[in-house]
Amino acid sequence: MTALRLGPLLRYVDEDTATVWVETDGPCEAEVRCDGSPAGGAATTWQVAGHHYALITVVGLEPGTETPYSVLLDDTEVWPLPSTGAGARPMPPSTIRTPAPDGRGELRLAFGSCRWAARPAESSHDPVGPDALAALAQQAVAGGDIPDVLLLLGDQVYADETSEAVRADLAARRDLKDPPWDQVADYEEYTALYYESWLAPDVRWLLSTVPSCMIFDDHDVIDDWNTSESWQRDIRATGWWRERLLGGLTSYWVYQHLGNLSPGELAEDPLFTAVRAAEDGTAVLREFAERADADPEATRWSYRRDFGRVRLLMADTRAARVLAEQDRAMLDADEMKWLREQALDDRSGYDHLLIGSSLPWLLPPAIHDAESWNAALCAGARGPRWARFGEKLRRASDLEHWAAFPRSFEELTGLIAEVAEGDEAPATVCVLSGDVHHAYVAEPRFARPPGTGARVVQLTCSPMHNSIPAFMRAGFRFGWSGAGRLLGRTLARHGRAGRPSLSWRRTGGPWFGNQLMTLALHGRSARLGMHRARTTESGVRLAQVTERTLTAASETSHSGG
Repeated sequence: MTALRLGPLLRYVDEDTATVWVETDGPCEAEVRCDGSPAGGAATTWQVAGHHYALITVVGLEPGTETPYSVLLDDTEVWPLPSTGAGARPMPPSTIRTPAPDGRGELRLAFGSCRWAARPAESSHDPVGPDALAALAQQAVAGGDIPDVLLLLGDQVYADETSEAVRADLAARRDLKDPPWDQVADYEEYTALYYESWLAPDVRWLLSTVPSCMIFDDHDVIDDWNTSESWQRDIRATGWWRERLLGGLTSYWVYQHLGNLSPGELAEDPLFTAVRAAEDGTAVLREFAERADADPEATRWSYRRDFGRVRLLMADTRAARVLAEQDRAMLDADEMKWLREQALDDRSGYDHLLIGSSLPWLLPPAIHDAESWNAALCAGARGPRWARFGEKLRRASDLEHWAAFPRSFEELTGLIAEVAEGDEAPATVCVLSGDVHHAYVAEPRFARPPGTGARVVQLTCSPMHNSIPAFMRAGFRFGWSGAGRLLGRTLARHGRAGRPSLSWRRTGGPWFGNQLMTLALHGRSARLGMHRARTTESGVRLAQVTERTLTAASETSHSGG
């Protein structure tokens, strides 16, 4: 009998359609049946590197309903799982919740990034503290609030920081004294990361009942992925990198990217068609990954999702980079053109614009100036000796956010300013980011009359489950201080770097710990919540740190803990 290996993951949901992703241990017909409803769908599995997958389109759902579902393989029910064993907890039914038909109900999002795999349940000590995603899952299982969609903004897996359990599996396959040592080497080893991250019972249930949107960041492949042209040249010269990169991109396509697409997009995707038609789609996917790495404009990982009157643009800030030193760009020309078109298309058709960028647009000012100074040095503003120093510093200090791509920073700033002004301006423009292992709210100062245009905010939330050294916490706090701003300006002058076209201020945080942010969007109102994972006698829970209302002209805030 064919068994369910991973999933189900509920990915895309609209008023009457959904997609459900599964991995099985053999070829089969995978089916989703909805309890008490004629809605459902089925798909034949397809194969990559000996693994079997299906992405099932569920049709016939009723708008504004919550429908329990089950998964069958070859007509045998495999989900929900039976509650077995002493102390096993029965889980709630997995459900598909469709939005109201007018698209004007409240939309509740939870978002964050950087989730190192949780410690095993039998371990009494978690070295990086309680897992915020597990806390959300346990809260939902217990009947608490549950979001309508989950945005995972990068580092869903850590290919370069494996756990003891994964390292043991790697050691059974190869000698860890050889490159890439105790990091993952290929597609097969990437699958172990997804099993570890998504098989914990509470998290598995959460992902089966809350639609998710995902984008990669560096650790999904390797720390500082695509930092610079010289970094790329050096790593391509190694004997192990090619297999690592191909494994990373192909596994990302299978486990994360496919589920970001709508059924209509999937039906028109020639790559998805080719993979399903092949006896084993590995060669097709590897060829695709080779092209994607060689030419960033050859593929697009970015995507758009509309949730009623809320538009999400998830931007690829890793693979879409232009790395040639004199032409550096966070997004290649075609990608930036796409972002502009999607943001400006029918602005009257949305009340809130969300730009998902794994890397923050607005950093602490001192860090922004340090990165723009470093970019100027690397480009030769102070000569070749400083350029060599700048490249060493860039790699050692992770100086590769939007500020390190000054032209791209200004392009994004200009786009946001254009969207946020005029009669068709939405109520809010929110840039959602992670990466930096702490959380904060920052707001730019645009030259316009107070109370006009959209409220623009940078919302940064990281990590869900990781840590940050004490000296870096102090550094981030210093980055917002007056002394930090002065130091940043001094560095920028030394590098002959231009000043950014706008200034910004911190209006929340910095907050440290394992955490999630939430947005509740209804009409033209937006409410922001910040929640930190806490360990309690009954498990891990999310404790509210702050809540505030975001509007174009006013703000109320309540902070605590």
